[in-house]
Amino acid sequence: MSPNEILEWFDQTSIDKSWSFIGYKPSDTGKWTHGYHRYPAKFIPQLVERLMDIYITNGTASVNDPFMGCGTTVVSAISRGFQASGTDINKVAHLVTGAKAKAICPDYLAGKVKRFLSQISCFEAGSSLFPVSQVEPHIPEKHLEKINYWFTPAIRDELGKILALILEETDPAVQSFLLVAFSHVLKTCSIWSQGSTKPTRDMKKRPTPPYDAIKRHLLKMQRGNAQFYNVVPPEIKDNLDGYLDIQIGSATTQAVPDNGVDLIVSSSPYVTSYEYADLHQLSTLWLNLADDLKEYKKQFIGTSYKQYDDKLLLSQIASHIVDEMMPKSRKKAKEIEAFFIDMQKVFNESFRILKPGGRCCYVIGNTKLKGVDILNAEAFAESLQYSGFKLDRLIKREIPLKILPQKRDEKTGRFASKDKADSEAYPTEYIIIGLKE
Repeated sequence: MSPNEILEWFDQTSIDKSWSFIGYKPSDTGKWTHGYHRYPAKFIPQLVERLMDIYITNGTASVNDPFMGCGTTVVSAISRGFQASGTDINKVAHLVTGAKAKAICPDYLAGKVKRFLSQISCFEAGSSLFPVSQVEPHIPEKHLEKINYWFTPAIRDELGKILALILEETDPAVQSFLLVAFSHVLKTCSIWSQGSTKPTRDMKKRPTPPYDAIKRHLLKMQRGNAQFYNVVPPEIKDNLDGYLDIQIGSATTQAVPDNGVDLIVSSSPYVTSYEYADLHQLSTLWLNLADDLKEYKKQFIGTSYKQYDDKLLLSQIASHIVDEMMPKSRKKAKEIEAFFIDMQKVFNESFRILKPGGRCCYVIGNTKLKGVDILNAEAFAESLQYSGFKLDRLIKREIPLKILPQKRDEKTGRFASKDKADSEAYPTEYIIIGLKE
C-alpha cells in the first residue's frame, strides 16, 4: 500500500467492539501472575490469548515479544504450552517477566513465604519481637544519595534489612518472586507522588510501612501463582528453561534464530509518553541494576535522550510527522525521528525471526502533541512493508482500562487531569498485523 492508501485504510476502519474486552474486571485482566508488578501501558492477557487463538494452529508454536515489558505475551504463551521468547532493555522488566513465567509449587512457595514473613515480622506495627539487629541493611552505596532523596531514613533502613534477607534466599525462583514483591512496593513506601508517572516528590505523602506493603502483596502474588500453577502444562513446570528464553537487550537484535517464531505480539514504547527508565528508577536503584541512570536511559527506544543525524527515515508518514513537529520543537522532532528509525530496525528483526506464514501483531495508539497528529500506527504500517511484510489486518479498539494517562494539554503536550485537558491522549489503539509470506 502507498502512504495515501494506508491513511485511507486507517480512516475507513471502524472500532471493533469485540476487541475492547469491556466486560472484563480487573480480577480477569490481572489473573494468574499478571498482577505481580505495576507496569504502565500493558495490554491485557485476553488480547494476546485471542490473537493466539486466531493465528496459532499447532501445539508446538513459538511466540515472541521484542518489547516484553512485564511479560503479558510471554506468560500467556507459557500458559498454553508454547515456546516463549522475549527481549527488553529494561532490567526490571526482565526480573518481573522471569518471575511471572515461573509456576512454583504452591505448597512449597507457601512455606517459603511464611518463613520470610516470620523473619521480617518484627517490623509489624505493635510487634513485641526484637528487631533483626544482626541483619545489616543492604543499601547500594553508589545509589545512597538518590535513595535518601526518595525514602525517609527509617523506611530506607527497614527496606534495606528486608532486601538483605531476600538476598539470603538460596532458591533462585523464590528469590526472584520476593524481589518482584519488593520492587512493586517501593513506590508506595517512598515519597514519590503516588499518582505521578514522572519522578516527583510529594513531601506531604505518608509512605506505607514496608512490612505492611510487602506482606499484603506477597499474599496476593501467592494466590496468583497457585492459579497459574494449575493451568501451566506439567512438561513446562518441570522444564521451564526448555520453553522460556528471555533476554536483557535491544529489540533490534534479538537472540532468536532465523525463521524460528510463529507469532509476535508486542506493544512498543510511545515516543511521546514517558521514560520507562524513570518509571522504574526506584527498583533500578535498590536492585543496583545500573551504574549510571542517565547512560542507562540512553539505551531505551523512545527516550528523549536519543537523536540521529546520520540515519535515514524510510517511512513517508513518519517523515511528515517529523516535518510538522520541527517548527514547534526541533528537539521533539529529532526524538520522534529517532523513534521511527529504531522501530524500522525492530520490524526488520521481526521479519528475520518469523517463519514464512508467521505474523507480527503490533499494538500502538495515536495521539496529538503540540498540535501535531502523531500517527504512530500509520507509520508502523508503512514501516512494516519496508521490512518485507504484507499488511494482513487492521483492528481498531477502544481502551477502556489501559493504564495510560488519557488526557493532554494540547498546547504543552503534557499529560493533565481531566478538568484541565483539552484532548484525548490515547482514546483508541490499533493492532497492526503483518504477514511474512
